[in-house]
Amino acid sequence: MKKTVYLGATAIALSAFAGAAQAADVGACLITKTDTNPFFVKMKEGATAKAKEMGIQLSTFAGKIDGDVETQIAAVESCIAAGAKGILITPSDSRALAPAVTQARENGLLVIALDTPFEPPETADATFATDNFLAGELIGQWAAAKMGDTSGAKIAMLDLNASEISVDYLRNNGFLQGFGVDIKDPKDIGDEDDPRIVGNDVTNGNEEGGRTAMENLLQKDPGVNVVYTINEPAAAGAYEALKAVGLENQALIVSVDGGCPGVQNVKDGVIGATSMQFPLLMASKGIEAIAAFAADGTKPANTEGLDFFNTGVELVTDEPVEGIPSITSEEALKRCWG
Repeated sequence: MKKTVYLGATAIALSAFAGAAQAADVGACLITKTDTNPFFVKMKEGATAKAKEMGIQLSTFAGKIDGDVETQIAAVESCIAAGAKGILITPSDSRALAPAVTQARENGLLVIALDTPFEPPETADATFATDNFLAGELIGQWAAAKMGDTSGAKIAMLDLNASEISVDYLRNNGFLQGFGVDIKDPKDIGDEDDPRIVGNDVTNGNEEGGRTAMENLLQKDPGVNVVYTINEPAAAGAYEALKAVGLENQALIVSVDGGCPGVQNVKDGVIGATSMQFPLLMASKGIEAIAAFAADGTKPANTEGLDFFNTGVELVTDEPVEGIPSITSEEALKRCWG
């Protein structure tokens, strides 16, 4: 795994800003996967607030659904044409968007990936994101500890979509490693031959997709007792599918996100544990980086010379297990995606 540096512990070498008055003619773009997922709503909130504070003109764009590469490519082209100084982007496809991002950088824009690293990561100037493998690993460790004897596990894997997106396979394989499943290829999904895995299905990161994927996997094996989900909307859908057939108390559901609705689902017992991310911090730090770049050409760099900035992750559960640091849902509700 690529070494990461925490934003909270390592200084980012950003030059001093000339102030809001000089930043008034600086344009920046935020391009998210969708504008309906609460995670990206919070990210937009963070970028908008920081841009207003710094006097930066922010334009926002979003795909129609998770995986809508064409709309994101068009947004990148619009930002280039508008003369923006920088782009913050959560790529729907971390490979397919590379040519458009490369074009933006060739035109002098700073490009920062948020949440989802590009492949290769150096496609962007920097990445501000969660350590997604660790986020998955934490919920995998928790699920294994709660189960105790994992030999009887029947695991349903609810992933993002059919594309090989880094955030998808990192969380997926982090969970499997944390649970104790051997991973053949850390950049692949569904190649494990562990008999405990019932199967993988895609959710597109939304509740409807989570419900459908759970229904499909229950048809394969109605004895599913562990459910991994790419995010909390998918987890909510999975729970509804289980509840519809009277199996809501049969399976441990674990997820990644840490949004207020998801944390409330932890409190309500829908989700056993989730890994909290901090999208508002990702976006606000991204705006600061664009402002620094516009001021004097400074690009993000930390004291170790890396271009990946880990914005942190916290395990949230009301059923803590020994040896895995966590916070309660009450604590998490005060920090949702801050």
